[in-house]
Amino acid sequence: MSVSQTMKMKKPRLPAPSRFRRLWGLASGTVFLNHGSFGACPKAVLDVQTRLRRQMEAELVQFLWRRYDDLVDAARIAVAKFVGASPKNLVFTTNATTGVNSVLRSIDFKSGDEILTTSHDYNACRNVLVETACRTRAKLVVAGVPFPIKSEAQVLDAVLERVTRRTRLAMLDHVTSSTALVFPIQQLVRELERRGVETLVDGAHAAGMLPLNLEKLGASYYTANLHKWTCAPKGVAFLWVRPDKQDKMQPAVISHGNNRSRPGFSRFQDRFDWAGTFDVTPWLCVPHAIEFMGSLFTGGWRELRKRNHELVVAARRSLCRQLDVAPPCPENMLGSMATLPLPSSFQKKLPPSEKIEREQLRLYDDYGIEVPLMRIGDPERRYLRISAQIYNTSADFDYLAVAIQQITPH
Repeated sequence: MSVSQTMKMKKPRLPAPSRFRRLWGLASGTVFLNHGSFGACPKAVLDVQTRLRRQMEAELVQFLWRRYDDLVDAARIAVAKFVGASPKNLVFTTNATTGVNSVLRSIDFKSGDEILTTSHDYNACRNVLVETACRTRAKLVVAGVPFPIKSEAQVLDAVLERVTRRTRLAMLDHVTSSTALVFPIQQLVRELERRGVETLVDGAHAAGMLPLNLEKLGASYYTANLHKWTCAPKGVAFLWVRPDKQDKMQPAVISHGNNRSRPGFSRFQDRFDWAGTFDVTPWLCVPHAIEFMGSLFTGGWRELRKRNHELVVAARRSLCRQLDVAPPCPENMLGSMATLPLPSSFQKKLPPSEKIEREQLRLYDDYGIEVPLMRIGDPERRYLRISAQIYNTSADFDYLAVAIQQITPH
């Protein structure tokens, strides 16, 4: 398309909103295709949080001292049921990165031990591994998982071929952040644990996107956010730890629980349940988020996850066709997000990378589209990542396709 043709193209009209969008407080005049970054909390759940905050401020000692244990434990029981866990093996944290920090600081690594991760890990969690390796003189080993990728087998091969007799821990993403791949986590955990390697699963995107049964999975450690695809308020995640690994587990913030035990609670729970004074209402809202999201369809969460998956698969097919790009992974490796390359014109003479890509800013400023653009690989290529939540429609992604064609560099 020539420059003159692009200039003559009329800016498309905003797509009609989904019937579900009114349940969220998303700004009018925007198309939000980035649920994966920070989630989005429904208005009904935020209303519950407001009521809880009022109760807390009205009776602070009653709420944060006398009733605290019962309130947190009730929320824990609901979350445990949702993710297929025993409540005694689960504690809350503020986010999955905090869960990763807790695990890494609790393992007694020795000089020469190897910590295994992949080239698709999340930068914040990679930084935890780097710091741990420096502090303990362990060695950080990175398994290079290709992207684009043809099959799950390539993930398994890439990870397992880097395992040695010194491998102590492997950190694995359940759903990768930048590349939006669903890793074959059951096979990875099984093979690594069989070889005596502890497994830490970073499930930041998994809870709410994928069905979970943590007891059956059997990883050593599993942490996940609940503000993303479970749609709870910001500031709540969980850490699940297998019983044989709980004795040495310490929270990222040590507080009263290290020398105060409570009847009916494990020492693991004692250490994690109180990290000092903070706003606990996000934790307490999770049961309401689970119930609300599960009530949107007669088929509950299973139907919700199915619809989101089908929407993102169809959206990726359409975008690849309209932008003339190849899908970088098979459809069976998608959950509710998909990463795809930008057209070839975006790949020429890449300008210096900034915090937010210039075209991403333009998509929002000129078209109201919130979607992340990123650089992946060596050499770098430019990609975009779409998220499909129930408030999105296929028209949202068609609108994105037209906007990208109109801002294509020349």
